[in-house]
Amino acid sequence: MHFSDEDEPSTSALPTPSPVKKNKPGKFVGTCQKTIIINLYKKYLLQQPKMKYIDIMMSLSNDTGIGLTTIKNTIRDYRLKGVVCSPNKKKSRSTIIEKIDDFNKNAIRQKIHGFWYRHEIPTLNKVLVAINEDSSLPTLSRTGLYRLLGNLNFEFTKRQRNSALTEREDLIMWRRNFIRNIRLYRSEGRTIYYLDETWVNAGECANKVWVDKTVTSSRDAFLKGLTTGPKNPTGKGKRLIVVHIGSSNGFVEGGLLCFESKKNTADYHDEMNGDVFYEWFCGILPLLDDNSIIVMDNASYHSVKLDPAPIMAWQKHKIIQWLEDKNVVVDRKMVKLELMQKVKEIQTTEKYVIDEKAMESNKIVLRLPPYHCELNPIELAWSVVKNHVKQNNTTFKINDVRQLLIDGVQRVTPEMWANFTKYAIKEEDKMWDIESITDEMLDELAPTSQHVLTITGETSTDSSD
Repeated sequence: MHFSDEDEPSTSALPTPSPVKKNKPGKFVGTCQKTIIINLYKKYLLQQPKMKYIDIMMSLSNDTGIGLTTIKNTIRDYRLKGVVCSPNKKKSRSTIIEKIDDFNKNAIRQKIHGFWYRHEIPTLNKVLVAINEDSSLPTLSRTGLYRLLGNLNFEFTKRQRNSALTEREDLIMWRRNFIRNIRLYRSEGRTIYYLDETWVNAGECANKVWVDKTVTSSRDAFLKGLTTGPKNPTGKGKRLIVVHIGSSNGFVEGGLLCFESKKNTADYHDEMNGDVFYEWFCGILPLLDDNSIIVMDNASYHSVKLDPAPIMAWQKHKIIQWLEDKNVVVDRKMVKLELMQKVKEIQTTEKYVIDEKAMESNKIVLRLPPYHCELNPIELAWSVVKNHVKQNNTTFKINDVRQLLIDGVQRVTPEMWANFTKYAIKEEDKMWDIESITDEMLDELAPTSQHVLTITGETSTDSSD
């Protein structure tokens, strides 16, 4: 078929090409896009060998819509390695255990305990529904909850066709021993001190916004020169790490430690370490009553071991040295498993650095079970301090926030501390009763059959409702 010149479309009839679509800053540039960059680069070199390097780079960026820096890095890597390299797609994502903070973990434990108090059997599905119906708690998937329960030391106890969430035996014993001991110390008239760490951000502010009731719409607000929402920071910026200690008589005078965080991490515990805590702890010991009790959680920097026992991760020669220091005869031809068996045979109760330091001052350290912050009244004191900061923070400067924090500590009176301690004692009583209720209910289900399934990081296959 023959086409005449009259059949050729005119230039004016062609559509106007749209601009090259630019790659968004930070967007992933894959192997295929990099290959196109390299091919175009080779084409420019063949067709315009005298073209300057920077002009080639600019032309590649304009033609592909990819940033100049990415173009240069891609060409540089290709010239060095001779191949197109795919970027690392792997991203560091927080696990469900890291995403849920200690307060929410504690609230989830209380949700499960609530079933037992109501004489209901808590199962995975029931607990999941209860958590997801609570707007104050994060929404969880079934798999996420299962993994989180393992972190909280829960396990499945099966009785015939029934399956219930119960706490691990070691955690139950830890809690009961804690409550039994603290009741004994109170009966002896000893002063009970509670210590804890927290943080305050420079951007802490109240969520309340003043409302002008004469404003009827966003347009009306604009015409009156008003804003329609808060412009204040919301908990971001520089951060103060805070440590303090108190009793039912109030915060200990001179016991406040407050310093600016140097790390940009989500968890303030990353800023504290054994050396910083030990130095502060040694300083507050003389400020405490003689023969008193110091309650704290089991954070790693609270529990630095005096003489750490070897573990399998240790190098073999270090395990041997540890055993020989304990006057144990060792055959150096032994493998690690055999050496670790020797360690277990002589291993005594582990001692902690701060426990020994406290004992030198005639004081005893008592550790809370994990995620039981309701048993520590200082948590309620912190809420008063932080609320004072939020309500009065107008500059969002770290030094001003520091002063507000100091003022907030002064606002927590001995009367408030006494009430906080009474609340903690009521929680202790509830915790003491939970195991008796659990035993009775499980015995009623199936007194002669019991099977315990430990929760691991794997997905649950339990389908009990």
